[in-house]
Amino acid sequence: MTLQSVLDDIRKRPGTGEVIPVVDPVTEEQITEFTDCGPEAVDEAVGRARTAFESGAWRGLAARDRAKIMWRLADLMDEHAQEFAEIDSLNTGMPLAQAQMIVPTCAEFFRYYAGWCTKVSGSAYEVQMAGGVSGAFTSMDAYTLKEPYGVVGLIFPWNGPIFNACAKIAPALAAGCSSVVKPAEETPLSALLLDRLITEAGVPDGVVNMLTGYGHTAGAAITAHPDVEKVAFTGSTEVGKQIVQASAGNLKKVMLELGGKSPVIIFDDADLDMAIMMASMGIFIHSGQGCVCGSRIFVQRTVYDRVVEGIATIANNLKLGGPKEEGSMSGPLISAKQLRRVMGYIDEGKADGVEVVTGGHRLDRTGYFVHPTVLTKVDPATSRLYREEIFGPVVTVLPFDTEEEAAALANDTTYGLAATAWTTNLSRGHRIAKLLRAGTVTLNCQLVFDHSVPFGGYKQSGWGHEFGREGIEAYLQTKSVWAQL
Repeated sequence: MTLQSVLDDIRKRPGTGEVIPVVDPVTEEQITEFTDCGPEAVDEAVGRARTAFESGAWRGLAARDRAKIMWRLADLMDEHAQEFAEIDSLNTGMPLAQAQMIVPTCAEFFRYYAGWCTKVSGSAYEVQMAGGVSGAFTSMDAYTLKEPYGVVGLIFPWNGPIFNACAKIAPALAAGCSSVVKPAEETPLSALLLDRLITEAGVPDGVVNMLTGYGHTAGAAITAHPDVEKVAFTGSTEVGKQIVQASAGNLKKVMLELGGKSPVIIFDDADLDMAIMMASMGIFIHSGQGCVCGSRIFVQRTVYDRVVEGIATIANNLKLGGPKEEGSMSGPLISAKQLRRVMGYIDEGKADGVEVVTGGHRLDRTGYFVHPTVLTKVDPATSRLYREEIFGPVVTVLPFDTEEEAAALANDTTYGLAATAWTTNLSRGHRIAKLLRAGTVTLNCQLVFDHSVPFGGYKQSGWGHEFGREGIEAYLQTKSVWAQL
């Protein structure tokens, strides 16, 4: 199974919409193209998923048998790990070494949730009632059942193609759901390889249905479809709001993992060398194209100049390049559209008088590369580049004096996905963790992850949680059963 076979696969997929190019963000050359599947294909896929669900071909299997198939899928992913890494690095421009580290984590999603297949259970209750009609019954039991929603729509973005695919498909399978899956139109390739392995592992036909198309066509058709009972989406807050509106037709349940403008707080008692390095990597890795990237850094005034200088030094020495370029630490932005967006924010900031410590320009080379950019003297009240998610290698650095001021600055945002604090004062660390309004708070670390730890956002950073127990419960609904004895 080679890259070429995947490219052939996507070209042959039928569709009724526009022809969509897939572009290498390093060379700016077209890798392949495919036709938008169109609303008819979505309707057919939902029908297949509904038929598979009602037949019990997957949800009716013994839990241990579903677990065995999911484990087999993880093993197949391990066997094809190099292919996944090469495909995602080509499609996104990320360094090959980075992609190689991500793929084993993706396979583990299926092993982790395979373990949950045999552990889904409800609860039993001793009923204590008095009065009303129910008072006539003196001996009753009640219990709950956890049942899969049915057909779910899974839509994910371009910044981590195979990771986001596995993070959604694995718990949906473990719960017993059937799914209609749409990867981002910019990065559909690794999802097609995964689709082949899903079949090879033994998942029945119709249980996972992979579609390729634009968000405003295929994605919109999935979110509005009356026979889709839940949608799980990762992407921008703007699109998340559109999905909420589209879900109103049948009041489908919605799980959203949305944008962030994550704060990083560095106190003067922190291990500054570590804090500077990790805060820099936390925004410049993958060219800042991560929902948890720390794009607002707040530094205690006594060490402010040192931290700004340290982050700028790393920004100036970080080697940018494509997957095949030796020593590359970070890649390009995903597309010409994203390049225009990022540069638009930077240029607007310059016009507003923001100080550019370093960066602020596109690299003079082929590819959608932006020099890691460090900005100071930003007005928190009016600056769009400070308040809005840029999704690029752009960071603002502002000083603070007190713990309370730091928390207030960090929380002054419509987002609440992640936050970080650097301090060697254990008490202060736990105090600030309680004050920060974010779904994930990291102390003296950044960019950490485990399959068992729930992940979700506060405020406009999302609804619900992925990963851990919460991750599978997101695809289960609760039924209460009463019995007169």
